[in-house]
Amino acid sequence: MTPILPSIYLASTSPRRRELLEQIGVAYQVIGAPVDETPRGGEATEGYVLRMALEKARAGHGQAADKLHPVLGADTTVVVGGAVLGKPRDRADGIAMLRRLSGVTHHVYSGVALVVAGREATRLSVSAVSFREIAERECAAYWMSGEPADKAGGYAIQGRGALFVVRLEGSYSGVMGLPLFETAELLREFGGDIWCGAA
Repeated sequence: MTPILPSIYLASTSPRRRELLEQIGVAYQVIGAPVDETPRGGEATEGYVLRMALEKARAGHGQAADKLHPVLGADTTVVVGGAVLGKPRDRADGIAMLRRLSGVTHHVYSGVALVVAGREATRLSVSAVSFREIAERECAAYWMSGEPADKAGGYAIQGRGALFVVRLEGSYSGVMGLPLFETAELLREFGGDIWCGAA
């Protein structure tokens, strides 16, 4: 797809976020944006993902060679029963996550932020994902596929993890890691029209 917007900086190395930007025709350059991702005491999930997205965008802006190009930051967190599930530490942790998600509904919080020369804004997407019951052998086989190892919550909805999903209420792209509706809203707010120049 031919990009239809001026280039932005993407403060993320996630291949899923790159794919999603390409899907909507947004040109981008990946820029390093390391930040401390430690939650603050008593910090609500909504506040945490928005703060992380904004801090990543700010860090990327600090590294950007061209301060006139917007920097996009994003963060995604999976929550089940009040517990935050990050990326699995190892096989045992990954399988434990799947057991915890089995047969219940969890929530995926995706924050997105845009920063450019004195302006910044954020958006939040919250989705509910219901899993069917997952057998022990399926948990083990899914881990062996390699797919869950670097995913928040230990699964990928765009991959084999889709086999567990009974229902999704919210944003499919948000569960992947970059809510496209909210991202497009931010780009429009900053003067980038997704449809400008489209055939």
